[in-house]
Amino acid sequence: MSDVITTVDTYLAMWNEPDAAARAELIERAWTEDGRYRDPLLEADGHAALSDMVTAVQAQYPGQQFRRLSGIDQHHDQARFAWELSGDDGTVTVQGLDVVELADDGRLARVTGFFGELPE
Repeated sequence: MSDVITTVDTYLAMWNEPDAAARAELIERAWTEDGRYRDPLLEADGHAALSDMVTAVQAQYPGQQFRRLSGIDQHHDQARFAWELSGDDGTVTVQGLDVVELADDGRLARVTGFFGELPE
């Protein structure tokens, strides 16, 4: 997967996929085997831990979906984009920014998530 837009959108689809088998396919397409995720509240290393993390987030925020709010800014093996988690009624639970490191094959090696607005 060499197209960063496809990689990022597959990554976001991972967060929204309730079916574990379908989610595993998305994770395999978007992440390296040793992919590493970190945000202020969560961390996961590897495919199984990523899927478990998504299951926990979906249980905490039932019916809510992640979506990309911005284009994707990229240079070298790094990219960043804005996102939100919101309900069907448009109520936003959280917005943030992810910074990703891409592996040579274009999949995610590392994702670091930040919540909220940038500090002044």
